Amino acid sequence: MSATVAVPAARFQQADGLLPLYVEMLALIERLHRLLLDVIKDEFERIGQIDVNAVQALLLFNIGEHEVTAGELKSRGYYQGSNVSYNLKKLVDAGYMHHKRCDVDRRSVRVSLTQKGREVSRVVERLFQRHHEEIGSRSLMSPAEIARLNAELKQLEQFWVDQIRFIY
Repeated sequence: MSATVAVPAARFQQADGLLPLYVEMLALIERLHRLLLDVIKDEFERIGQIDVNAVQALLLFNIGEHEVTAGELKSRGYYQGSNVSYNLKKLVDAGYMHHKRCDVDRRSVRVSLTQKGREVSRVVERLFQRHHEEIGSRSLMSPAEIARLNAELKQLEQFWVDQIRFIY
Protein backbone atom coordinates (compact mmCIF):
# COMPACT_ATOMS: atom_id res chain seq x y z
CA MET A 1 0.00 0.00 0.00
CA SER A 2 1.44 3.36 -0.95
CA ALA A 3 0.62 6.55 0.85
CA THR A 4 0.36 9.84 -0.93
CA VAL A 5 2.39 12.60 0.66
CA ALA A 6 0.59 15.92 0.47
CA VAL A 7 2.57 18.90 -0.72
CA PRO A 8 2.29 21.43 2.14
CA ALA A 9 1.21 24.22 -0.20
CA ALA A 10 -1.75 22.12 -1.37
CA ARG A 11 -3.35 22.56 2.07
CA PHE A 12 -3.51 26.29 1.42
CA GLN A 13 -4.77 26.32 -2.17
CA GLN A 14 -8.03 27.95 -1.11
CA ALA A 15 -6.23 30.66 0.84
CA ASP A 16 -5.63 34.12 -0.53
CA GLY A 17 -2.65 34.58 -2.91
CA LEU A 18 0.40 34.92 -0.69
CA LEU A 19 -0.05 32.03 1.76
CA PRO A 20 0.09 29.09 -0.69
CA LEU A 21 3.03 30.73 -2.49
CA TYR A 22 4.86 31.31 0.80
CA VAL A 23 4.36 27.70 1.95
CA GLU A 24 5.48 26.42 -1.47
CA MET A 25 8.61 28.60 -1.23
CA LEU A 26 9.39 27.19 2.22
CA ALA A 27 9.09 23.64 0.89
CA LEU A 28 11.37 24.54 -2.05
CA ILE A 29 14.02 26.04 0.24
CA GLU A 30 13.96 22.93 2.41
CA ARG A 31 14.18 20.61 -0.61
CA LEU A 32 16.96 22.64 -2.20
CA HIS A 33 19.08 22.39 0.93
CA ARG A 34 18.62 18.61 1.08
CA LEU A 35 19.39 18.34 -2.65
CA LEU A 36 22.57 20.39 -2.24
CA LEU A 37 23.72 17.97 0.45
CA ASP A 38 22.87 15.03 -1.85
CA VAL A 39 24.86 16.60 -4.71
CA ILE A 40 27.86 17.07 -2.42
CA LYS A 41 27.53 13.52 -1.05
CA ASP A 42 27.39 12.12 -4.59
CA GLU A 43 30.52 14.06 -5.56
CA PHE A 44 32.48 12.58 -2.67
CA GLU A 45 31.18 9.09 -3.42
CA ARG A 46 32.16 9.58 -7.08
CA ILE A 47 35.76 10.35 -6.12
CA GLY A 48 35.77 7.55 -3.53
CA GLN A 49 36.11 9.71 -0.44
CA ILE A 50 33.51 8.50 2.02
CA ASP A 51 35.14 9.45 5.33
CA VAL A 52 33.53 12.91 5.34
CA ASN A 53 29.80 13.56 5.01
CA ALA A 54 28.15 16.33 3.01
CA VAL A 55 27.43 18.55 6.02
CA GLN A 56 31.06 18.28 7.11
CA ALA A 57 32.35 18.97 3.59
CA LEU A 58 30.16 22.09 3.35
CA LEU A 59 31.37 23.18 6.79
CA LEU A 60 34.99 22.83 5.64
CA PHE A 61 34.19 24.79 2.48
CA ASN A 62 32.52 27.59 4.45
CA ILE A 63 35.46 27.90 6.83
CA GLY A 64 37.96 27.91 3.97
CA GLU A 65 41.16 29.75 4.85
CA HIS A 66 39.70 31.42 7.95
CA GLU A 67 40.30 30.65 11.59
CA VAL A 68 36.98 30.69 13.46
CA THR A 69 35.22 29.58 16.63
CA ALA A 70 32.13 27.41 16.77
CA GLY A 71 30.32 30.44 18.15
CA GLU A 72 31.23 32.48 15.08
CA LEU A 73 29.83 29.78 12.79
CA LYS A 74 26.61 29.71 14.83
CA SER A 75 26.31 33.50 14.99
CA ARG A 76 26.77 33.78 11.21
CA GLY A 77 23.75 31.53 10.95
CA TYR A 78 25.48 28.69 9.13
CA TYR A 79 24.88 25.94 11.69
CA GLN A 80 22.88 24.90 14.75
CA GLY A 81 24.75 24.69 18.05
CA SER A 82 24.95 20.95 18.68
CA ASN A 83 25.36 20.23 14.97
CA VAL A 84 28.40 22.46 14.59
CA SER A 85 30.02 21.29 17.85
CA TYR A 86 29.57 17.62 16.94
CA ASN A 87 30.89 18.07 13.40
CA LEU A 88 33.86 20.20 14.48
CA LYS A 89 34.88 17.52 16.99
CA LYS A 90 34.57 14.80 14.34
CA LEU A 91 36.59 16.84 11.85
CA VAL A 92 39.34 17.57 14.38
CA ASP A 93 39.49 13.88 15.37
CA ALA A 94 39.71 12.86 11.69
CA GLY A 95 42.54 15.31 10.98
CA TYR A 96 40.59 17.77 8.83
CA MET A 97 40.92 20.65 11.27
CA HIS A 98 43.37 22.14 13.76
CA HIS A 99 42.02 23.46 17.03
CA LYS A 100 43.57 25.60 19.71
CA ARG A 101 42.37 27.45 22.78
CA CYS A 102 41.80 31.15 22.24
CA ASP A 103 44.41 33.27 24.05
CA VAL A 104 41.84 35.85 25.15
CA ASP A 105 38.97 33.53 26.19
CA ARG A 106 40.33 30.14 27.28
CA ARG A 107 36.82 28.63 27.07
CA SER A 108 36.73 29.32 23.35
CA VAL A 109 38.42 27.08 20.78
CA ARG A 110 39.56 28.40 17.41
CA VAL A 111 39.59 26.05 14.43
CA SER A 112 41.22 26.14 11.02
CA LEU A 113 41.63 23.64 8.22
CA THR A 114 44.53 21.24 7.94
CA GLN A 115 45.92 20.36 4.53
CA LYS A 116 43.48 17.43 4.47
CA GLY A 117 40.60 19.82 5.24
CA ARG A 118 41.70 22.26 2.53
CA GLU A 119 41.64 19.38 0.03
CA VAL A 120 37.99 18.65 0.93
CA SER A 121 37.19 22.35 0.64
CA ARG A 122 38.74 22.40 -2.84
CA VAL A 123 36.61 19.42 -3.93
CA VAL A 124 33.47 21.40 -3.02
CA GLU A 125 34.90 24.52 -4.68
CA ARG A 126 35.55 22.61 -7.92
CA LEU A 127 32.03 21.14 -7.78
CA PHE A 128 30.53 24.62 -7.46
CA GLN A 129 32.79 25.86 -10.27
CA ARG A 130 31.48 23.09 -12.55
CA HIS A 131 27.92 24.04 -11.60
CA HIS A 132 28.69 27.67 -12.41
CA GLU A 133 30.03 26.73 -15.83
CA GLU A 134 27.09 24.45 -16.61
CA ILE A 135 24.49 27.00 -15.50
CA GLY A 136 26.19 29.53 -17.78
CA SER A 137 26.51 27.20 -20.75
CA ARG A 138 22.86 26.15 -20.48
CA SER A 139 21.70 29.73 -19.87
CA LEU A 140 19.69 28.51 -16.87
CA MET A 141 20.03 31.79 -14.99
CA SER A 142 21.78 35.03 -15.79
CA PRO A 143 24.03 36.78 -13.28
CA ALA A 144 21.31 39.44 -12.91
CA GLU A 145 18.67 36.78 -12.14
CA ILE A 146 20.92 35.15 -9.55
CA ALA A 147 21.68 38.55 -8.00
CA ARG A 148 17.95 39.33 -7.81
CA LEU A 149 17.21 35.93 -6.25
CA ASN A 150 20.03 36.43 -3.72
CA ALA A 151 18.64 39.84 -2.78
CA GLU A 152 15.17 38.40 -2.28
CA LEU A 153 16.49 35.51 -0.19
CA LYS A 154 18.42 38.00 1.97
CA GLN A 155 15.17 39.91 2.54
CA LEU A 156 13.50 36.69 3.66
CA GLU A 157 16.48 35.90 5.88
CA GLN A 158 16.24 39.32 7.52
CA PHE A 159 12.49 38.85 8.04
CA TRP A 160 13.13 35.54 9.82
CA VAL A 161 15.97 37.05 11.91
CA ASP A 162 13.60 39.83 12.94
CA GLN A 163 10.99 37.23 13.93
CA ILE A 164 13.49 35.53 16.22
CA ARG A 165 14.82 38.75 17.74
CA PHE A 166 11.59 40.64 18.27
CA ILE A 167 8.87 38.07 18.86
CA TYR A 168 10.45 35.74 21.38
